[in-house]
Parts: sequence; C-alpha cells; structure tokens
Amino acid sequence: MLRRLRSILMTCCVLATPFAIGNARANDIEELAPFKMIRSLQYVQDSVVLGDHSAIEMQRFMLGAIDKRLRAADPSVFRDPRNVDAALVYAMSGGNPETLKYLSDHDVAGNFDSRVTDALRQYLNGKGGLIVENLSKAAPEYRSARIGPYLYLILGNATSQQDPVAAMKYYDWARLTAPGTIIEEAALRRSVFLAVQANAPDKGFHYALTYARRYLTSPYASQFADVFVELAVAHFGGEAQGRISEILNFMDAPRQREVYLRVARRAAIAGKQALAKLASERAEALGADGAAQPKVLAGFYAGLASVPSSDVFAATASIAAIPDAELSPRDRALRDAARAVADAVVRPPSDESLTQAFASKTDRPVAHDAAAEGEETGSGMSPFGNAQTPVVAAADATEATAGEAGDPEHDGFVAKGRSKIEEIDALLKGEGK
Repeated sequence: MLRRLRSILMTCCVLATPFAIGNARANDIEELAPFKMIRSLQYVQDSVVLGDHSAIEMQRFMLGAIDKRLRAADPSVFRDPRNVDAALVYAMSGGNPETLKYLSDHDVAGNFDSRVTDALRQYLNGKGGLIVENLSKAAPEYRSARIGPYLYLILGNATSQQDPVAAMKYYDWARLTAPGTIIEEAALRRSVFLAVQANAPDKGFHYALTYARRYLTSPYASQFADVFVELAVAHFGGEAQGRISEILNFMDAPRQREVYLRVARRAAIAGKQALAKLASERAEALGADGAAQPKVLAGFYAGLASVPSSDVFAATASIAAIPDAELSPRDRALRDAARAVADAVVRPPSDESLTQAFASKTDRPVAHDAAAEGEETGSGMSPFGNAQTPVVAAADATEATAGEAGDPEHDGFVAKGRSKIEEIDALLKGEGK
C-alpha cells in the first residue's frame, strides 16, 4: 500500500512541475485530468484515517497540486461530469474555497449545478445554517453520485445544531455509501457526539463500537475518545458497563488506561465519586508496563473525588503532595480549585466566609482548547495519536468557537463547591438558633 502511495506521489510530483508539463506526452497530460488526481487524493486521505500518518504531508502537497490544475484547466475540461465532481470533492476535502468560487463564476456553459456550488460556498464561509433547506432538496438527486457521501456529510454538519436526530440520519447515509473512507470516519465520530447531545445512548454505543473496530489509529481518534468518555460518564452503570467494556476490548492497554483516566477526571468534576474512584482503580490496574504517570494521575483523580466526602483532609493532603511537573495546566487548575473548595469546607462558617473564600480567582494558565485533547489527562502522551494534525477536510469542519478565557471545568468545580458550602453554612446557622 505504501509503495503504491509513493508511486502515485512521485508521478504527481513529476507531472505537476511546469517543465514536466511542457514536455509531457499526450498520455501524461491525460493523467493530469482532475478526476484522476482526486482519486489519488481520496486514496491518500483514506490512508491517513486508517493509520498511515506519514501520508499527511502527501495530502497537503496533493491539495496544492490539484488547486493549480483546476485553476489552469480549460473550461472545456468541465464538460466531463467527472471533472465537475472532482472540483466539488476538492472543495469538500480541505481545498481552497476561492477555487470553487473561481470555477463557478467562470462557468458560462452551465456545467456546475448552481444549487450545489452556492450551498458549498455558503457552508465554507461559515454559514452552514443557511444551506439546510436548499441542500436538503438537492442532495437526494446526487444520492448515488460520486459527490453524494460528501454532500450528506455536509448536510449532517449543517443540521447538527438544530436537529441532531436528523443529522445522524444524514451521517448514516454518508458512511454507508462510503465505507472505509475519511467520510465514514468523520460521520461515525460526529454521530457519537450527536448521540450524546440527543441522549440516545443505544445509538451512541453502536456508533462508538463501529468506530473502535475501524479507526482507532486515525489522527482524529483523540476527538472520538473525548466524546466516548462523555457517553460513558453519562451512562456508566447497568447494561451499559458491558457495552463500554466491549468497546474498550478493541483498544490496547495504553488506550484503555487513557480512557479510564479521562472518565475519572470527568466523573470527579461531575461529582460522581463512585465512578471516579472505580475508573481511577481500573486505570491504575492497567499500569502493568511500569509507567509512573498513569498511577499518579489515577491517585490524583481519586483524591479529587474524595474532596466533598468525609475524607476531605486526607484527600487534600494527597493531591497537594503531587508535584506540579506531574500535572498538565488544566489539572493544576483543578487542584487549585479543589484546594479552595476543601479549605472553605473545613473553615468555620461566618457571614463573610463566602466573600473571603471566593473574592478573587486564583491565577491559572489559560486552558487549551479542543486541539489539545492529548493533554486532557495531563500525560501529554495520548496513545490516540494527534501529535501531527492533518489537513481537516472541509466536509468535517464545524463552526469555529472563540477561545475560552479560562477552564470551564475549573469554574464548574468551584461553583459546585460553593453550593456545598452554602448548604453547610445554612445547616450550621439553623442549628445555632
């Protein structure tokens, strides 16, 4: 597979240079047909999500080469519907949106479907919500076409915020018509997220199991791990434990340990003490390879879970003993929050206690956003592998969000602690009357 991939890349490299194009034979020029170049790009992108991360740079190169070819193409090239599809697939695969605009603006022969190009241009400009009505009418006409899976993936993305259930149906069609591809990987990963949002655990576990079977080596797998953790924390217990274990069985020990650590962290923040301790114990039990970091983190999350309990003194001492170097900035912020909560819990109540405890927030580093999932547990070495970020396909792009000014999980932890303190003060004041 890798040998064939290198052969494709070398062919493109040779043919894409101005000198080579000028001296190419007729059959070499034919090899530069946009639809043939797109086939190579699809092969490379599918190889990336199937675990060949060395193909990421090839993907970047080919996007650039295809962009040049499309802009230099004679309008007559697009009389072939395959080349029209190639231009659309390029735009939906992380290509330059301006190239699609250029091609559609110069399309005097009507080779491009304006309904599709207009919808894609709006979507790529961040106006996905505006395309749902028009694209939902046009997409069925392309259901069996080469661009069909891409259109349904984009339609799912555009619909996801307003109607998660409908979006999952669009994702289902996209992935079922493009198995083993970057389209299926993106559709499955997004479907797990939407199942959590729609409180549909059965669907969520089904999608997660399918993803775990096929795409754990994808560079996007860390995003899947995060949404799977949300699903597991929300529905851990009863029959769900068996389904979670089934999914984890497709992971090696480091990945299982990473998932349990993330579950322990989320559970501790959510106040689910029993789950946090159970997940911490399982993560520690998977540390047979002698790695010290997972054991430290497992103890840390177990300590966080014990802060609101009767073991508050022991828990505070335990988490305070962990060196800063062993924790990520996010976990150091959580430790500071836990200390503040613990100090306020054991302090004798007074009328000004809440003001003194929470007059100002402790200075802390700004939390990383979703691009740093690998540091979620503080290990900095996530086995789900996102060390090198690939080119994000436009068909899998979501609306950009502004960077957070702080860690919302930290703030939530403090807010819950404040609520507990108010309850304690109210009880004590009531007893004093």
